[in-house]
Amino acid sequence: EDFVKETNASIETKSKDIVSKSDDKAQAEAELVEAQEAKEAALAELEHLANYKTELHQSCDFILKSFDLRQTARDEEVEALQQAKAILSG
Repeated sequence: EDFVKETNASIETKSKDIVSKSDDKAQAEAELVEAQEAKEAALAELEHLANYKTELHQSCDFILKSFDLRQTARDEEVEALQQAKAILSG
């Protein structure tokens, strides 16, 4: 009789442990799914930012490469305007 009571109590305790551990496992799996989704979102944002960086870099390279050419053209235009002004001024 004592053995049956002890066995029943042990079974009940183990059943509660199983339920508790199942709940813990389910919660951990839910957290894992959330973490994976957050990781995927972060990777997508990183990819977007990397593409944006590449676009900016190309744009800046173009501006830097053409800077000297544009500066020379502007200097020539200013000089031509000054000459025209001097001619018109007499």
